[in-house]
Amino acid sequence: MTNKVDRSEPRVEYTRRQGNHQRRADASLATENLLGNLRMGLFLGALVTLWLVVVSHLFHAAWLLVPAGIFVMLGVRHERARRRRQSAERRAAFYTRALARLDGTWHGDGPTGSVFDDPPHPYAGDLDLFGDASLFQYLCAARTRQGETTLATWLLAPADQNQVLARQGAVRELAPMLDFREDLAVLGAEVGHRLEGPTLADWAAGREPALTRASRMVAFGVAAVSAAAVIGWLLGLPGWVPMTALAGQMLFARFYRSTVRRVVADAERATSSLTTVVALLARLEREAFTDGYLRRLADALGSDGLPPSQAIARLERLANWLDSRRNPFAIPLFGLVMGTTQLAMAVEAWRRRYGSAVPRWLTAVGDFEALSSLAARAYDHPEDVFPTVRDGPPSLVAVGLGHPLLPSSMCVPNDVELNADVPLWMVSGSNMSGKSTLLRAVGVNTVLALAGATVKASAMSLTPLQVVASIRISDSLQDGKSRFYAEILRLRQMMELAEKEPVLFLIDELLHGTNSHDRRIGAEAIVRGLLDRHAIGLVTTHDLALTTVDDGVPYAMRNVHLRDHLEAGEMVFDYRLHPGVVHHSNALALMKQVGLEVD
Repeated sequence: MTNKVDRSEPRVEYTRRQGNHQRRADASLATENLLGNLRMGLFLGALVTLWLVVVSHLFHAAWLLVPAGIFVMLGVRHERARRRRQSAERRAAFYTRALARLDGTWHGDGPTGSVFDDPPHPYAGDLDLFGDASLFQYLCAARTRQGETTLATWLLAPADQNQVLARQGAVRELAPMLDFREDLAVLGAEVGHRLEGPTLADWAAGREPALTRASRMVAFGVAAVSAAAVIGWLLGLPGWVPMTALAGQMLFARFYRSTVRRVVADAERATSSLTTVVALLARLEREAFTDGYLRRLADALGSDGLPPSQAIARLERLANWLDSRRNPFAIPLFGLVMGTTQLAMAVEAWRRRYGSAVPRWLTAVGDFEALSSLAARAYDHPEDVFPTVRDGPPSLVAVGLGHPLLPSSMCVPNDVELNADVPLWMVSGSNMSGKSTLLRAVGVNTVLALAGATVKASAMSLTPLQVVASIRISDSLQDGKSRFYAEILRLRQMMELAEKEPVLFLIDELLHGTNSHDRRIGAEAIVRGLLDRHAIGLVTTHDLALTTVDDGVPYAMRNVHLRDHLEAGEMVFDYRLHPGVVHHSNALALMKQVGLEVD
């Protein structure tokens, strides 16, 4: 059972653990270097002993066994010291990254999730879910591709109320389990190595095994006869006996050659680097949980035969034997007993026994890794809260809302309330005042809330919502789309989604790629269409004419704005929402500030 730690001072705990692991790494490195030097000295001593034996005849050759034995013993201890150092370094790196998250210097470290980026997705690109310095990179502690896929899926698709509550309960339990989460992040292979979980799962549970139990028994019998014939020949049997047996074995192997080649090729693609998944499964099997969702995931690791870690370890041994068939010293033995054929049949027997369970095991591992990623954020920020997800008409209420990826020292909180009574906030403000950041703060926190994570707020409640954002819209030379055309396609996507489910829309500079007259008419139509479909959301604008768009729609709208002012000739922003419409712009002042001449 993992010990739970106090969540009140994550920085203190991270610093303490990072220092402890770094000291262990340094001590192991010193031991490793000492043993390496001793081995080098022993090797030189062995050369001197060899000279004394061969040239001077001062010692019997048996004396060479002494330095050889000590050399082997030191080699074993050297390897243990190396592994201890690498483990301690990985654990220290785990806490170094945790401290970087607290300091806001985590960018560029960890998987980016770019493979999951989908340009047509209604909010992934606009909210920076994937890529460098993205939400995914900030959160992800997964070691397997399945874990990454699970986390990405949770960020890309909002969960229903029951799923959110289940994940919240699991995250609550995992957050203080620092030893457990540390183990998941560092056990097995080097940090940063990603296991292709879906490939392994697809292979294991894919096509029916091509080699039957009967063929395996026959193969074993044929190989046994051949081996016995060769041994008999060495003991005096006529040469035709092993030749006949080996000829029969060659015919048998030739009959299955194409099937064996396919089985081996598929297995080698799917079973590379299983060490980490074995370590993860073994760690999960040892842990006891109290949360219902976590217990169900642990139960998914059950098996009628060996525990999952031991079953995968057996597969890993078979894969290692397959690799060894290329060793020149192993080729004669493999030829004598049809080693490749025997291993192919053993692999297919393993698939027949455990293959159908592998997707379930890896799915559970992926869920544990995704939950552990969310738990790390909950532990990092004990001041953040789990939102309340409730039924009812679309609504979102947040108090002290900030952007989760901004350091606390730079994050300015704001309150937001959207509901059926006031479904739209029109946010006006000058350049650089924080309008886009506000939209992203609302969007990212909503994504986190409906993934089961904590949010950057002192309080938050919402109904299940489909986020749709039009914030980072750009033209495409390749697709022949202007920025305006790309924007109206996204707006159409908003309308279509709002027909099917409750939508939270986030629109930055609505229709700013057209003239003021068309913009006003188009904005009224867009807003009316979204609100008619019971969507809620925020729209930002520089165009003060849009702040009266509610005159043309039968819905209540709240105008809020972000301010700036000049201090000593420099623009200063407070990034706080204020009621009403902004009363000035700063475009000319900013142009002058960067050195452009303005009359």
